[in-house]
Amino acid sequence: MTDWELLKRLCTAGGISGDEDEVREIILKEITPFADDIRTDALGNILVFKKGSQRPAKKLMLSAHMDEVGFIVTDIDSDGQLSFECVGGINDSAVFARQVLVGRDKLPGVVCSKPVHLLKADEKGKPPKVSSLTIDIGAESREEAEKYVSIGDSIIFDSFYDRNDSRIISKAIDDRFGCLVLTELIKSELPYDMNFVFCVQEEIGLRGARTAAYTVDPDCAIVIEATTAGDLHGVEGEKRVCLVGKGPVVSFMDRSTIYDKEYYRLAMRLGDEMNIPVQTKTMIAGGNDAGVIHISRGGVRTAAVSVPCRYLHASESLISVSDAENLIALVKALAEKMAAGA
Repeated sequence: MTDWELLKRLCTAGGISGDEDEVREIILKEITPFADDIRTDALGNILVFKKGSQRPAKKLMLSAHMDEVGFIVTDIDSDGQLSFECVGGINDSAVFARQVLVGRDKLPGVVCSKPVHLLKADEKGKPPKVSSLTIDIGAESREEAEKYVSIGDSIIFDSFYDRNDSRIISKAIDDRFGCLVLTELIKSELPYDMNFVFCVQEEIGLRGARTAAYTVDPDCAIVIEATTAGDLHGVEGEKRVCLVGKGPVVSFMDRSTIYDKEYYRLAMRLGDEMNIPVQTKTMIAGGNDAGVIHISRGGVRTAAVSVPCRYLHASESLISVSDAENLIALVKALAEKMAAGA
């Protein structure tokens, strides 16, 4: 049975790129009793080995990233307002008027801009640029703000988590859901020895996965991700990319990877055999840690399986419970076949 309470703890934890400590601590506490070897490398990746019932024909690595998009404090103004920059790709329209949490103490704040009645004519009707925004924590001066905040502090969206029988809404489903999948596998009985990596700094350039793949040196890999679903009002045809509720997404190509064709066909065939709905993207878009994993050392045969997710990189995102459960089942079957040398 899927540990949805763990997903809630992972999603509500703070962990922008380069500051994944809180997420790492949750994962380490969960997996330590079940893994045979755990290492944390210099960048902060968690590298895990777990013995299975048999030795594999191919050394398999399963990968998910711990970091989320967010912001970082770059300056504190004389009136106590915080200047900030995005960490990862965030659309301007997803930022203004959002509630945020600043620093390790998660100090509440709100992203603010000029009041509407002070906007110039050419500014009205457009989302304000992030560069024009500040964060208000209620401080009246720089000196007061500096009692609670420092330049370089991380900032996350102040989001809610909600799950019912059909869907989950939360921040950071990208890619805390992938971390949940890896954790569930580590806790299970495995048919073959397998390696798992919980990567850092995916959102700013796939940095953790590059070093993790070099260290593990696998023959093959599965990247578990969340991917953009564009099945929204007013979006038609191929621009919908993939659909929430229509099954896990198996990619054949994105902006950073052309995936192993045999593994792609294998995943699709397994979906049919297991009576699991499986879909693929209708546009060549996005990318994930596979972009550096598949070209590590002498090359790594790589597959990616993703949960379709609306409103990726925003304060709240949405996935289907059935998609999530089907993805876990598909990844288990695919991992067994790949480790066996399929």
